[in-house]
Amino acid sequence: MEEIMNKNTMTGMMKKGWWKDAVVYQIYPKSFRDTNGDGIGDLPGIIQKLPYLKELGVNVLWLCPVYCSPMDDGGYDISDYYHIHPMFGTDADMDALIEKADEMGMKVLMDLVVNHTSDEHAWFQEALNHPESKYADYYIFRETEDGNPPNNWRSYFGGSAWERVGDSSRFYLHAFSKKQPDLNWENEELREEIYKMINYWLDKGLGGFRIDAICNIKKKMEYGIFPPDGEDGLRYIGDWILNQPGIEDFLRELNEKTFKPHNSMTVAEANVPPALLDRFIGEDGFFSMVFDFSYTDIDVPDTGEWFKPRHFTIKELREKIFKSQEHVQNMGWGAVYLENHDQNRSVNKYLPDEDIHYYSKTMLASLFLFLRGTPFIYQGQEIGMENIRMESMEDYDDLATHGQYARALKAGLSETEAFDIVVKRSRDNSRTPMQWNQSRNAGFSDADKTWIKVNKNYTAINAEQEENDKSSVLNFYRGLIRLRQDSPYSHILVHGKFVPYDAENDNVIAYERVSDDLGILTFHNFQDQNAEITIPEGYAEKIAGNYTGRCPENNRYCLRPYECIAFYKDR
Repeated sequence: MEEIMNKNTMTGMMKKGWWKDAVVYQIYPKSFRDTNGDGIGDLPGIIQKLPYLKELGVNVLWLCPVYCSPMDDGGYDISDYYHIHPMFGTDADMDALIEKADEMGMKVLMDLVVNHTSDEHAWFQEALNHPESKYADYYIFRETEDGNPPNNWRSYFGGSAWERVGDSSRFYLHAFSKKQPDLNWENEELREEIYKMINYWLDKGLGGFRIDAICNIKKKMEYGIFPPDGEDGLRYIGDWILNQPGIEDFLRELNEKTFKPHNSMTVAEANVPPALLDRFIGEDGFFSMVFDFSYTDIDVPDTGEWFKPRHFTIKELREKIFKSQEHVQNMGWGAVYLENHDQNRSVNKYLPDEDIHYYSKTMLASLFLFLRGTPFIYQGQEIGMENIRMESMEDYDDLATHGQYARALKAGLSETEAFDIVVKRSRDNSRTPMQWNQSRNAGFSDADKTWIKVNKNYTAINAEQEENDKSSVLNFYRGLIRLRQDSPYSHILVHGKFVPYDAENDNVIAYERVSDDLGILTFHNFQDQNAEITIPEGYAEKIAGNYTGRCPENNRYCLRPYECIAFYKDR
């Protein structure tokens, strides 16, 4: 990214498509660094750790929501878009973060949540208290004659997607929590309010947004009882609100009135069918990039019921990654990632518990940092943070986790079986405090009690300890980021074409990055045993790997357990 002199000149000075050269670091502010001793992370804590992030090599910071919110769903239920929640600091702290990050060559992204608001937002309170006001049409209300919900849609978090207003026959739609009423994007005045808010932040110098749940904003409203797809008698709401015809008009208008004039980086949480990718991320697409869930949700059934985990093979994982890479590069630009605030830790998802160690963790790092697209690193991923095993359901904060646990019990699982699944897949696995050092609370906070438990393994896995170890997961990440950002291979790794490579082993994922006459070939061994591979002629120079020593012999190479290695050739 080009260095910006100050936030007021940012828009005109950054080159088009600057986000292709970026490496993004996602921050869950509540769990990053607490500076006031209340057990909750804050904006001054992020400012304090900017040198650490600069040293890591990232140049874009994505913050999960820090707006005013009742925090029913971790801040994704916004009650005031224009102000910072006091638990995170002040509006001035947010301004300072944007400015100080700019000075260090980093841009800040905020989360943009405009499918819904909190039920405590002033608009919704007006809609409840004055049903005849304009604000009632900012949301989706329906009256029924029989006093029952308008249909049997299931919200993403479980339970009916309709909530009764008091003891009336009036209901409002919520695709997520009942405290997150869906906005009515058919209302032009509402849309203009949203655009005004977005431009307020972009005018401050914000680099852009990660856009939450955006593919739900167009609804196909139908009523009645539909054939249920679960034991609860309800039907998955996504069939009526995901990527519905007409959503393109909303997204085009959104881009034209906000993101495009500011040259913003936008990454949408949008599960886009391949046929629509060009509209979303093409030359004149609605967004800079979208996330692809096909390989990060590989362990989740299509219905989203992660309490019914599906098993997968490394061959299937390889196929999904390859398919994603090829589709996206034919249409535009992508965002690549292994974990985020909605995922469990990637090392626990993709690796057997008994094989989680330095080699397997660095192999995963190599797998995704060599892919084509802007890489997103989630806080703690760079030090190899792992899932936490809570002691009981009372320790879990996440709404979706409690919803899935209840549905698992309803489906006939025992409490022990349901809890074991929660331990494996809960979103709280990624929301535990960042592990900075071996001191109390992992150096995250001086509080007697943190908002959520600290993982007990912090004495073995923490940033300070890995800083001083040249052979640590942290320093491996730093090396790969430097390779991508500032090396003779940077152009290939950023702009080169993705080309699948057949490693002739179902537990090895290999691919090439090719640009003009240059190429990089990388291998990733997903098993605790050796694997013989063939190195094509010309690929003689090793540029990265998590083992030392050993060179190819006669175009053959024996990958060691969980080894990753990358070769370069000048074609």
